[in-house]
Amino acid sequence: MVCEEIWTKNNIYQHFYVLKTNRNKRHRYGEFLVEGVRNLNEAVTGGWKIKALLMREGKLSDWARGLVHTTAVKNYRLREELMRELSGKEDTSELIAVVEMKQELLEHVRLSENPFLMVFDRPSNKGNLGTMIRSCEAFGVDALLLTGHGVDMYDPEVITATMGSFFRLPVMRVAENETLFRYLDVLREKYPGMRVVGSTAHRQHTVYEAMLQGPLVLMIGNETTGLCQAFKAHCDELLTIPMNEGSCATSFNVSCAASVMMYEVTRQRREKG
Repeated sequence: MVCEEIWTKNNIYQHFYVLKTNRNKRHRYGEFLVEGVRNLNEAVTGGWKIKALLMREGKLSDWARGLVHTTAVKNYRLREELMRELSGKEDTSELIAVVEMKQELLEHVRLSENPFLMVFDRPSNKGNLGTMIRSCEAFGVDALLLTGHGVDMYDPEVITATMGSFFRLPVMRVAENETLFRYLDVLREKYPGMRVVGSTAHRQHTVYEAMLQGPLVLMIGNETTGLCQAFKAHCDELLTIPMNEGSCATSFNVSCAASVMMYEVTRQRREKG
């Protein structure tokens, strides 16, 4: 195993550091950082291109040595302090991978016979986005579409929060709302009965009363402002999750609300079965 050793904050280290901290440069280089056993295993299994492996000083675990020996990429050994600065974990990771981004296109999304897509409008919290990705993969969503200006799905904190699901679920950003609306029109033509439903904190029809067994697009709004008016106008129905009337809470955390609604979709589909 041949490694280039990095003991100072040289140009190579600075490249790795901006992948962690700088969204614009991350996308300019088309690379992002990944750490954690599950995330790395899923990245490899999913066929994502590993461009480099960074390893800390000292003896590696059997798992880490196996990954290094089976992944034919450039290897770097970093001083413990430098790895600690790159790692997002309390206990510094023994391996961090530099992974190449994928260019996903809406028209290439593979949909199931009974499609189920999620739209997350302007996500503003990294943890919420990571949890949303994890829940979407767990509930069998075909793809998660991100709209508007929000947190970067390739941010290391987002990737870590997905616990590997990022590499199993198509996630893509749709830059223009009109692009999304045209895509929804195509889906409505291709899948008769396709419904687009949105979430709201206001008292509307409850999610338990809605018919969610058929082709479906579920829209979830921004954590603070909810769905924008343009998205609401494209929904067939706005749904809410009933809350205890005596509760002081006025709404759910967005990722929790999405998980409740996704569960109801899968529950109804299983019952229809």
